[in-house]
Amino acid sequence: MQPLVAASAALSTPYDSGDPVTELSELDLSLIEALQLQPRASWSQIASVIGIDATTAARRWRRLADSGTAWMTAYPTQHATVVAYVGLTCEVDAVERLTSRISHWGPVFSLERTTGENQLFLSVAARDLPSLDDLVTRRLGGLPGVRSVQLSVCTAVHREGSDWLMHTLNERQRADLTGGERRGRPRQGTGPYESDRRLLLALGADARRGHAELARQCELSEATVRRRLRRMTDNGEIYFRCDLAQQLAGWPVIATFRITVPGPGVDTVARALAGLSETRVCSTVTGTDNLLLSVWLRSPADCAAMEERILRSHPGLRVSARNLTLHTAKRMGRLLDRWGRARTHVAITAAPEGLPEGDADIEPL
Repeated sequence: MQPLVAASAALSTPYDSGDPVTELSELDLSLIEALQLQPRASWSQIASVIGIDATTAARRWRRLADSGTAWMTAYPTQHATVVAYVGLTCEVDAVERLTSRISHWGPVFSLERTTGENQLFLSVAARDLPSLDDLVTRRLGGLPGVRSVQLSVCTAVHREGSDWLMHTLNERQRADLTGGERRGRPRQGTGPYESDRRLLLALGADARRGHAELARQCELSEATVRRRLRRMTDNGEIYFRCDLAQQLAGWPVIATFRITVPGPGVDTVARALAGLSETRVCSTVTGTDNLLLSVWLRSPADCAAMEERILRSHPGLRVSARNLTLHTAKRMGRLLDRWGRARTHVAITAAPEGLPEGDADIEPL
């Protein structure tokens, strides 16, 4: 298994925000969902499903992407041997500084500022458990302003952000777009080859890049690019993901629940919660709270309603924590501004690699 997407956490060119998008039309939302379903479909195929011409589809997407309102990324289904969730309790005056610093670390692929005991909530990737221990205990725990660290290791992911849909298209449109095809499932113990690293880095920055552009950037032949992409897609080795500034789409609230599922039924409950339309992430984790659930909601009041729905459907559960995200600073390698728009891409790595030069006081082992 290859634990790394890229050896470097170098930043891509920031997005051009010269033409800001202040709201998303139904056509924009349909375009985004079409790309969620078929991320690398041709513009003519997408346009025929949503009822516009290919030139208009490409132009509308370019405007969304250039403004950072929506973006395409890709990453291996097994981008690390170990994935974990870290909560940091921080000094109040250190939160902003820590957010800025940690968000540039490759192994920290997502970062949120939240309510509750932990001001920062991180999703991290590591090569192995000793590397995770070093990342959490020495690097994160040793940062000035960090008071305590809470760690949960992910044991299974039942749903992640690439599975979430806008639910704007109807069933016929979805069927026309997908042709009944199902995404390949990752094979146990397999992952991208070492030779795929440059290709994955280029796709991580923009998963809509054409074969010719990818070939030039990666110094490969176009036939090689097509063959490797086909292999990774058919084998379920890669996730493609179309994401967006959620506030403009009417989902401004992220709620994260830590749930205790008693007895041996955690996987059954996890599959049920993963199937909810609001669910973005559902993972079983280590610890007494053995299930982590992250959902997108319309309003803060919906948090209580969601919890009530969960407990009514699964009365044996206990929700020990429910936190709202105040600001998503980073989502799956994308640095976001205060409005949730993508600004920069940081290549995802697995610890111990991926710290920028400015963190010389905590150099990788």
